[in-house]
Amino acid sequence: MVTSIHNRFNTPPTGDEQLPIIKENLDRAEKIWNEHRTFLSKSALDEESFFRADSAMRELVPSRIPDYPIVDSENPKVGKFIALVADVRQSSQHLLCSISKGGPKIDMLERVHHEMAALLPALEQTVYYQGGSVTEYLGDGILAIFTINEENKEEYIKKSYRAAKNCIGDTRRIVNDELQRRYSLPPLDIGVGMAMSQGIVDVVGVEGRRHAKVIGPCVYYASKLSCGSNEIIVNNTMYNEWPTSEGGRLKFTHRNLRKTSGPTSTVEPGTIR
Repeated sequence: MVTSIHNRFNTPPTGDEQLPIIKENLDRAEKIWNEHRTFLSKSALDEESFFRADSAMRELVPSRIPDYPIVDSENPKVGKFIALVADVRQSSQHLLCSISKGGPKIDMLERVHHEMAALLPALEQTVYYQGGSVTEYLGDGILAIFTINEENKEEYIKKSYRAAKNCIGDTRRIVNDELQRRYSLPPLDIGVGMAMSQGIVDVVGVEGRRHAKVIGPCVYYASKLSCGSNEIIVNNTMYNEWPTSEGGRLKFTHRNLRKTSGPTSTVEPGTIR
């Protein structure tokens, strides 16, 4: 079961709650950009990777995975999880292509920097309100984890769906409105992939810098299924376990994607009570 602080939130964050987060992070982004404009304009984006290392020394690693606040490097755990990946569409074009004059006030790296400063914390807050936790930022998106309690599995599925629906719905709209108001930017589009599976809670990384992760098919498939535009795509395992009781009914469109090795379904957003 997720911690009690998560369970207090059963409604999506409102504009009044999201806007301060968005504005605060945009103000910070502008300050950073103005202080380091010359350097950032010329810098290339680097990718950071983690490598697993065996060590005789046991480590207790703080974790953002729900129900696993501390992960023991010598004692991995197995659980059931829903992974949610929300990913911005065409972000590479935002980074590499300059916008014609007379349009938005910012473009290229400055544009992406400010878009991510506004969007990513807002997505994290949206997930948090439904009992999930963002465990990793992915450059132009998030990886969120919901830990499944078998006794209340249907409720966890509903919560994760509410989070996904709000990511492409209200949260995206609020962020887009503020980006348009400040910088005259066109709206962001987001793809959301969701997958359910067993997973291993373990640590990766080098000694002293280890990071707690869920390792399992759900993370892989959620990443591959975030390829849509303002739509939610789920893997077949999650579709088969979708609640059939009243309040859990949604319309699915079945589809096959070459990026996956099995059937997937697109959820047409509806209302889950």
